[in-house]
Amino acid sequence: MRYLDPKNDLIFKRVFGEHPNITISFLNALLPLEVGNEIISIEYMQTELVPEKPHLTKNSIVDVRCKDLVGRQFIVEMQMIWTDAFKDRVLFNASKTFVRQLQKTEDYIKLKTVFALSLIDDIFEKESEESYHHYKLTNQTDLTKTIDGLQLIFVELPKYKWKNLNDKKLNILWLRYLTEMDKLMDMQKANISLPEEILQAMELTHESNYTPEQLAAYDKYIDAIRTEKTLIAEAEVKGEARGETRGKRQTAINLKKLGLLTNQQIADATGLTLSEIEAL
Repeated sequence: MRYLDPKNDLIFKRVFGEHPNITISFLNALLPLEVGNEIISIEYMQTELVPEKPHLTKNSIVDVRCKDLVGRQFIVEMQMIWTDAFKDRVLFNASKTFVRQLQKTEDYIKLKTVFALSLIDDIFEKESEESYHHYKLTNQTDLTKTIDGLQLIFVELPKYKWKNLNDKKLNILWLRYLTEMDKLMDMQKANISLPEEILQAMELTHESNYTPEQLAAYDKYIDAIRTEKTLIAEAEVKGEARGETRGKRQTAINLKKLGLLTNQQIADATGLTLSEIEAL
């Protein structure tokens, strides 16, 4: 019996949107919570963020939304493909959640921190080896002074790879659950004990827990993501090709202005055809 990919929309929402004990363990492992401020209990909330004035803004839907006993709210999203607009959408949803905490007559002191945890199955910080990105408002002249009302956490899942099979840190086990399920299975075979929440989450990914209709939706989601990634890759290749051509044309124009080379020499230097050089 196969394990399904927990990053798939259907599985992710089943595991983390319906089982509070699993979600508590997951959030405590991955959020930047101070010692003594861990999550003890949560209550699931509506995932559709409906605006108070529909004509002024728009609805948005998140994967998991919940709050704990002290009123902190947590938004969890699994994003298979990175886009530049995604970070803005996360900020928008977190801000909306933060503002909507208060009724008109309530005091601002009742506002609680909103954490937005985004798990990205893509690499968006290609220049950095860091995979965990934590954002909050910070005083730029004194970095010890912060405003914690909004905290955004982005995790680049493809950057996580571990060689140590015996590492049982909870954050590593949860990231391994999302990215290297086979490694958790190897740990089981090696009789390495795993937390109950991890084992329960693994069980929830068994194919046997889903109906044929749900499995069809699972496969359809995979196909849609694969298609979207292909289209994005093709667009990037075309964009690079257009950019390269523009660069060559500009170089040729500059060389012609200098008047030191023949058109044929410029064509040889840039890779453009002689007719293209003559047309510039």
